[in-house]
Amino acid sequence: MNVDMQKLSPMMQQYFAVKEQHKDHILFFRLGDFYEMFYDDAILASKELELTLTGRDCGQEERAPMCGVPYHACDAYISRLIRKGYKVAICEQMEDPATAKGLVKRDIIRVVTPGTVIDAACLEEKASNFLCGIYIDSQNAGAAFCDISTGKTHLTAFDGPERVEHVINELGRFSPAEAVVNDGAYSEKVLTDTLKEKFHCRVENGGEGRFRLAEAEKSIRRQFGEEALGALPKNNPAAAMALGGLLHYLYETQKTDLSHINDLDYYEQGRFMELDLTARRNLELTETLRDREKKGSLLWVLDKTRTPMGGRMLRSWLERPLLSVTAIVKRNAAVAALVENTIAR
Repeated sequence: MNVDMQKLSPMMQQYFAVKEQHKDHILFFRLGDFYEMFYDDAILASKELELTLTGRDCGQEERAPMCGVPYHACDAYISRLIRKGYKVAICEQMEDPATAKGLVKRDIIRVVTPGTVIDAACLEEKASNFLCGIYIDSQNAGAAFCDISTGKTHLTAFDGPERVEHVINELGRFSPAEAVVNDGAYSEKVLTDTLKEKFHCRVENGGEGRFRLAEAEKSIRRQFGEEALGALPKNNPAAAMALGGLLHYLYETQKTDLSHINDLDYYEQGRFMELDLTARRNLELTETLRDREKKGSLLWVLDKTRTPMGGRMLRSWLERPLLSVTAIVKRNAAVAALVENTIAR
């Protein structure tokens, strides 16, 4: 894309100023009643969304390639792009065009990615949609999983020579839609290949900057409180660093109140039965081996839940089988209490 910035119209200069900060996103740029896309974004979106590609005068000899979608119907289009693995940056008008003096102020209000989508049209009703943060160094590994739509966050850590294998096994419990990882995790080819090929997960190398321990602890304290931070292992900082990287990514992309993300579940190895990916597939816990469909799986047989919340809970129980007899008895007793008390149920 060869553009002479000096010849661009003021509005297009504003567009490129925003686009420069979001080079790897498809930019939805609000103009009146439409979100417009220009140049390479327009060419890509017109193909992926089957939109008519038009042009707009922007101060240069050639018209800028352009396509758009109505702002009130944008969720359906964003959903289609997210399913294809793209990231969408939404640039909104920050003042009323009717009263604005000169060029209308615009700014990014949210970045939508496969792991941060909250629109119901993009989500499976009875399955969680997880964003994953992974930190791996020469000795330790940490993995954090957050469903931004419910606010539930899970965190664990490992050490030793089998730490990468343990992280891969944890991925089978959550099937993340997107992962942000540090350099150490990104260099583990077996891990990134598993994320991309087995889970069709979008992988973002967040470098080391997003995973600094001091900043991670500050973010965890801010999001979950001092008590939650104190419950994390002191001998393995990878847990805090994995969660810190995940939170950094959320703050960077969401630009909105995230106070509902306040439920942190830190668990240690041995609390749940650890199954490798092959065992999970062969057992057909949540999907069949041949068609990868829910119908025919153990979950399909057992799922008589009436609500999405109940469906997600049942799926979570199957994906993370308890090992403690005491915990199993306690769960069964709670279920029995509801079954036997029709009025309360």
